[in-house]
Amino acid sequence: MHRRSAGHRGRDLGRPRRLPADRPGHADHFGESLELPAAPRRRWHALMTAESTTGKSKPYVRNKTVRVHNDGSMRSVVDAGEFGTFVTDEPVQHGGGGTGPSPLQTVLGALCGCEAVTFHRTAAEMGFSYGSIDFEASFSLDIRGRQGDRSVTPYFQKVRVRATVTTEEPEHRLREVVEETEARCPVFNLVSAASVDLDVTWVRAAP
Repeated sequence: MHRRSAGHRGRDLGRPRRLPADRPGHADHFGESLELPAAPRRRWHALMTAESTTGKSKPYVRNKTVRVHNDGSMRSVVDAGEFGTFVTDEPVQHGGGGTGPSPLQTVLGALCGCEAVTFHRTAAEMGFSYGSIDFEASFSLDIRGRQGDRSVTPYFQKVRVRATVTTEEPEHRLREVVEETEARCPVFNLVSAASVDLDVTWVRAAP
């Protein structure tokens, strides 16, 4: 595996460089260091709309809606329309009913699911073949923030993700797909932009 540590969004990926392991921000682990590709971050980006005369793509906006019913407790039922419903709750020991995952657990699930979707699309564009991805994610949280201490961030302090990709492709190809996946993944960039210490490990596993 190769290790790299990087800051949050906006870092320059236009030329090869080695990133120090102690630099703050999220980290993707492939070993002790990772030489980033020389190509720009969006090299494989396929424009979904026609380009304007200035060379910039036109906005391509999608809108989605969910409806949520809360029954006066910590339990909420989320209606995702054609995709059905799901429940969020809190554990009994935290005052909830224990009928579903906590909202923060669903954020972790959304992060992994969004990474999987983005990886799949990117892999298809780049001709990268793989069998599956298994994710394990966890977070650290200082609960003083949600208890009203304004000096403490109420959301994640740290998020750790381990993604194991089953593939016969070489490691350098996996690096390329991961780099582009993280540039595109909406939830990954949402969490990263919130200055969460995001530590991601990608592991290549033989079939």
